[in-house]
Amino acid sequence: MHGVLARRLASGTVAAIGVLVASCGTGAPSAFETADQAAHAEHAPMEHATTDLEQRPAPDDRPGIPDSESLETEPTAARTVLIVDPAGPLSSIGEAVRAAAPGSRILVKPGVYTEPTIVVDRPVTIEGEGYPTIDGEGERQLFEVTSDDVRITGLALRNVGVSYVQDRAAIRVERAARCEIDHNRIHGGFFAIYLAGATDCRVTDNHIVGTGAAETDSGNGIHAWNSSHIVIESNQIRGHRDGIYFEFVKDSRVSRNVAEDNIRYGLHFMFSDRCRYRSNSFRRNGAGVAVMYTSDIEMVGNRFESNQGSAAFGVLLKDIRDSRIADNEFRENSVGLYAEGFDRTVVEGNDFVRNGRAIRLLSNSAETQFVGNNFEGNTFDVTTNSRRVRSSFEGNHWDGYGGYDLDGDGVGDVPHRPVRLFALIAERSPVTTVLLRSFFVTLLDWTERVVPSLTPDNLVDERPAMRPLDRSAT
Repeated sequence: MHGVLARRLASGTVAAIGVLVASCGTGAPSAFETADQAAHAEHAPMEHATTDLEQRPAPDDRPGIPDSESLETEPTAARTVLIVDPAGPLSSIGEAVRAAAPGSRILVKPGVYTEPTIVVDRPVTIEGEGYPTIDGEGERQLFEVTSDDVRITGLALRNVGVSYVQDRAAIRVERAARCEIDHNRIHGGFFAIYLAGATDCRVTDNHIVGTGAAETDSGNGIHAWNSSHIVIESNQIRGHRDGIYFEFVKDSRVSRNVAEDNIRYGLHFMFSDRCRYRSNSFRRNGAGVAVMYTSDIEMVGNRFESNQGSAAFGVLLKDIRDSRIADNEFRENSVGLYAEGFDRTVVEGNDFVRNGRAIRLLSNSAETQFVGNNFEGNTFDVTTNSRRVRSSFEGNHWDGYGGYDLDGDGVGDVPHRPVRLFALIAERSPVTTVLLRSFFVTLLDWTERVVPSLTPDNLVDERPAMRPLDRSAT
């Protein structure tokens, strides 16, 4: 029996040697050479090879933005690496996807790739080396992701082209989970990144520039619809219709993004409950930021800056309930915060600096508290459309406060009425603002302070702060 086993082993060894010799004879790489090449490719240093996002350098032409948090990954077996090169045997990204096994890594070498829309229907990583360019030639969408667990990183995507019948995107994700889209440069994407029915996806550290001149020929920078648990972090977005757009998005986070010089809104979301917006900058957008028909949101530590125009706002809040607006800066906007149907919300610790109207509070807002905010250098601190309001102000600092503090506790001894009589006149007849700096208006406001009769009798801060409230501890 031992002799039979030995003969079988010997036969198998001879056969294996024959296969190796044959492969060498035809010029094809041996199995050992193939494995060695894969191992070298797997471990070769690349610009975006690491899964720790904190270690990836930001593109050279972007200002430093804090990198996103590290992603936790579990050890996996060695992955197949497919190399796409314009001058190599595999020159098409689409062909590489179709040839890839689940879990493969597709490394795209520098060059310009023009090919039909790339459908990513299996879990793979598509990674660019040196920002290879995928060009839609103004005619087509570039990537359509339909599989879970896909990552697209390190690519330059351009020229999707305008469509009036399709929501074309540089990268579109349809009903997929756990996607990662990071460190890409997207120029002329119509819609740059479009998530539809996505869950647990991350969009981080992308540089996005739109080329549309009007709302009708421009899509949104980052667009999410009917999605949940989305992270939008450390992106730069400019030149699109809306920088970031959410509709029917739940339980998601938007943080450390810069949205500037967009045609309409830097951020626009509707019907998107339980979302958190932290440490973003929204500046010089056509109409600022719009937040509508939503409950349980937090907007903390953001900057709303230089959003100016007849219909522009730092942030517009319409039909918002049970939320928190805290530690934000509203600077040099036509209207800092516009509130309509703004209920049961706390507005605290914000700075309103040199706005036209710091707060425009409509009378259909109820049970909202404005606490511990600073008002400095605004044309009007508060305006409203009624003599009765159902929200409260307490402990705010008003640079126009003319009271005193005899007991030295830092709180004014007489209440402050932030609504000027002339603000009510200008609300009803905007043309009268030409009189704003006149002696007549100064006399009118002084008289109203002494004998208040026309301004809202219950819109008053009973405990105004004598000095600007310090933000250094927050």
